[in-house]
Amino acid sequence: MLDWLYEIVAQLIVWIHTALSTVVPKDSGWAWGGSIILLTVLLRLAMVPLFVKQIHASRKMQELNPKVQALRKKYKNDKQRLNQEVMKLYQENGANPLSGCLPLLVQMPVFIGLFQTLKRISDAKEGHGVFALKWELVESAQNANIFGAHIPDTFLNAWGADPKSWTAIIVTAIAVVISSCTTFFTVRASMKRQPVTDDANPMMQAQKMMVFLAPLFGLFGLGFPLGVLMYWVTSNSWTLAQQHYIYKKYPPLEANGEGNGTTAGKGAPAKGKAGTKSTSTSSGVKAKLKKDTAPAPEPEDSKPKVVRNQPTRKSRSKRSGSQKR
Repeated sequence: MLDWLYEIVAQLIVWIHTALSTVVPKDSGWAWGGSIILLTVLLRLAMVPLFVKQIHASRKMQELNPKVQALRKKYKNDKQRLNQEVMKLYQENGANPLSGCLPLLVQMPVFIGLFQTLKRISDAKEGHGVFALKWELVESAQNANIFGAHIPDTFLNAWGADPKSWTAIIVTAIAVVISSCTTFFTVRASMKRQPVTDDANPMMQAQKMMVFLAPLFGLFGLGFPLGVLMYWVTSNSWTLAQQHYIYKKYPPLEANGEGNGTTAGKGAPAKGKAGTKSTSTSSGVKAKLKKDTAPAPEPEDSKPKVVRNQPTRKSRSKRSGSQKR
């Protein structure tokens, strides 16, 4: 069903191998390994616009996150209405939660196509070609040597061979470990530098899933051909470098919606000792002006004295009207 995809991947490998054969021996591991690495680089170059779109989508989702949380609180008892309001909010602001998954969705078909192509090269019988590769190229790929291992070699096959090929076991084991580690650090860096707090975001869910699946990738990688592991290591290494550059150019947003840049904007108040000195000086000047402009208190002698006439106390005889005996 996906033979058309395998044909495309195989044809790309043939074209790149033909170009490299003009520089290095066509039957060497440099030619076939270089073909896989260059195919990966070309793919990642084509995916750069999608990666930038992923960054913008993440920033947009973070900007809308406070409104989404408010909707969750408002419609916490009505899931259907909540989903409608959230989708309406995304549509009004031009946000697409699935756009952050585009690089992964584009990368997976090539990974599957390369895996199937290399697997069929490994299992090809004498005289049978594989997709766009004729038998001469298939035989050349089967015998290409990379540090003592071959492109179709897997760790499990090398371990189960009799006698064992220890060079193939060591090379494939190292490739599995590196691919697993780079997968983990790639996803971890993506989650750390794209702080999306909305757990319902599909991109966030996919990243969390990949964090847990990254260690398990090593188990699956034991059955991957060396060529697929080379593709995976190259792709992850490219992603790590690309993330460092893109996130430095587009820093994650702070809680107030502004970029986490290191350069202060124009008109921003100075910080540090200079800013403290300027603030204290300004406060002192204002206090002095307030003191100078306050009206002076009048002297007590100039104030008119108020004389209160207190009623005199009469004798008892006068109060009662009786004569004094």
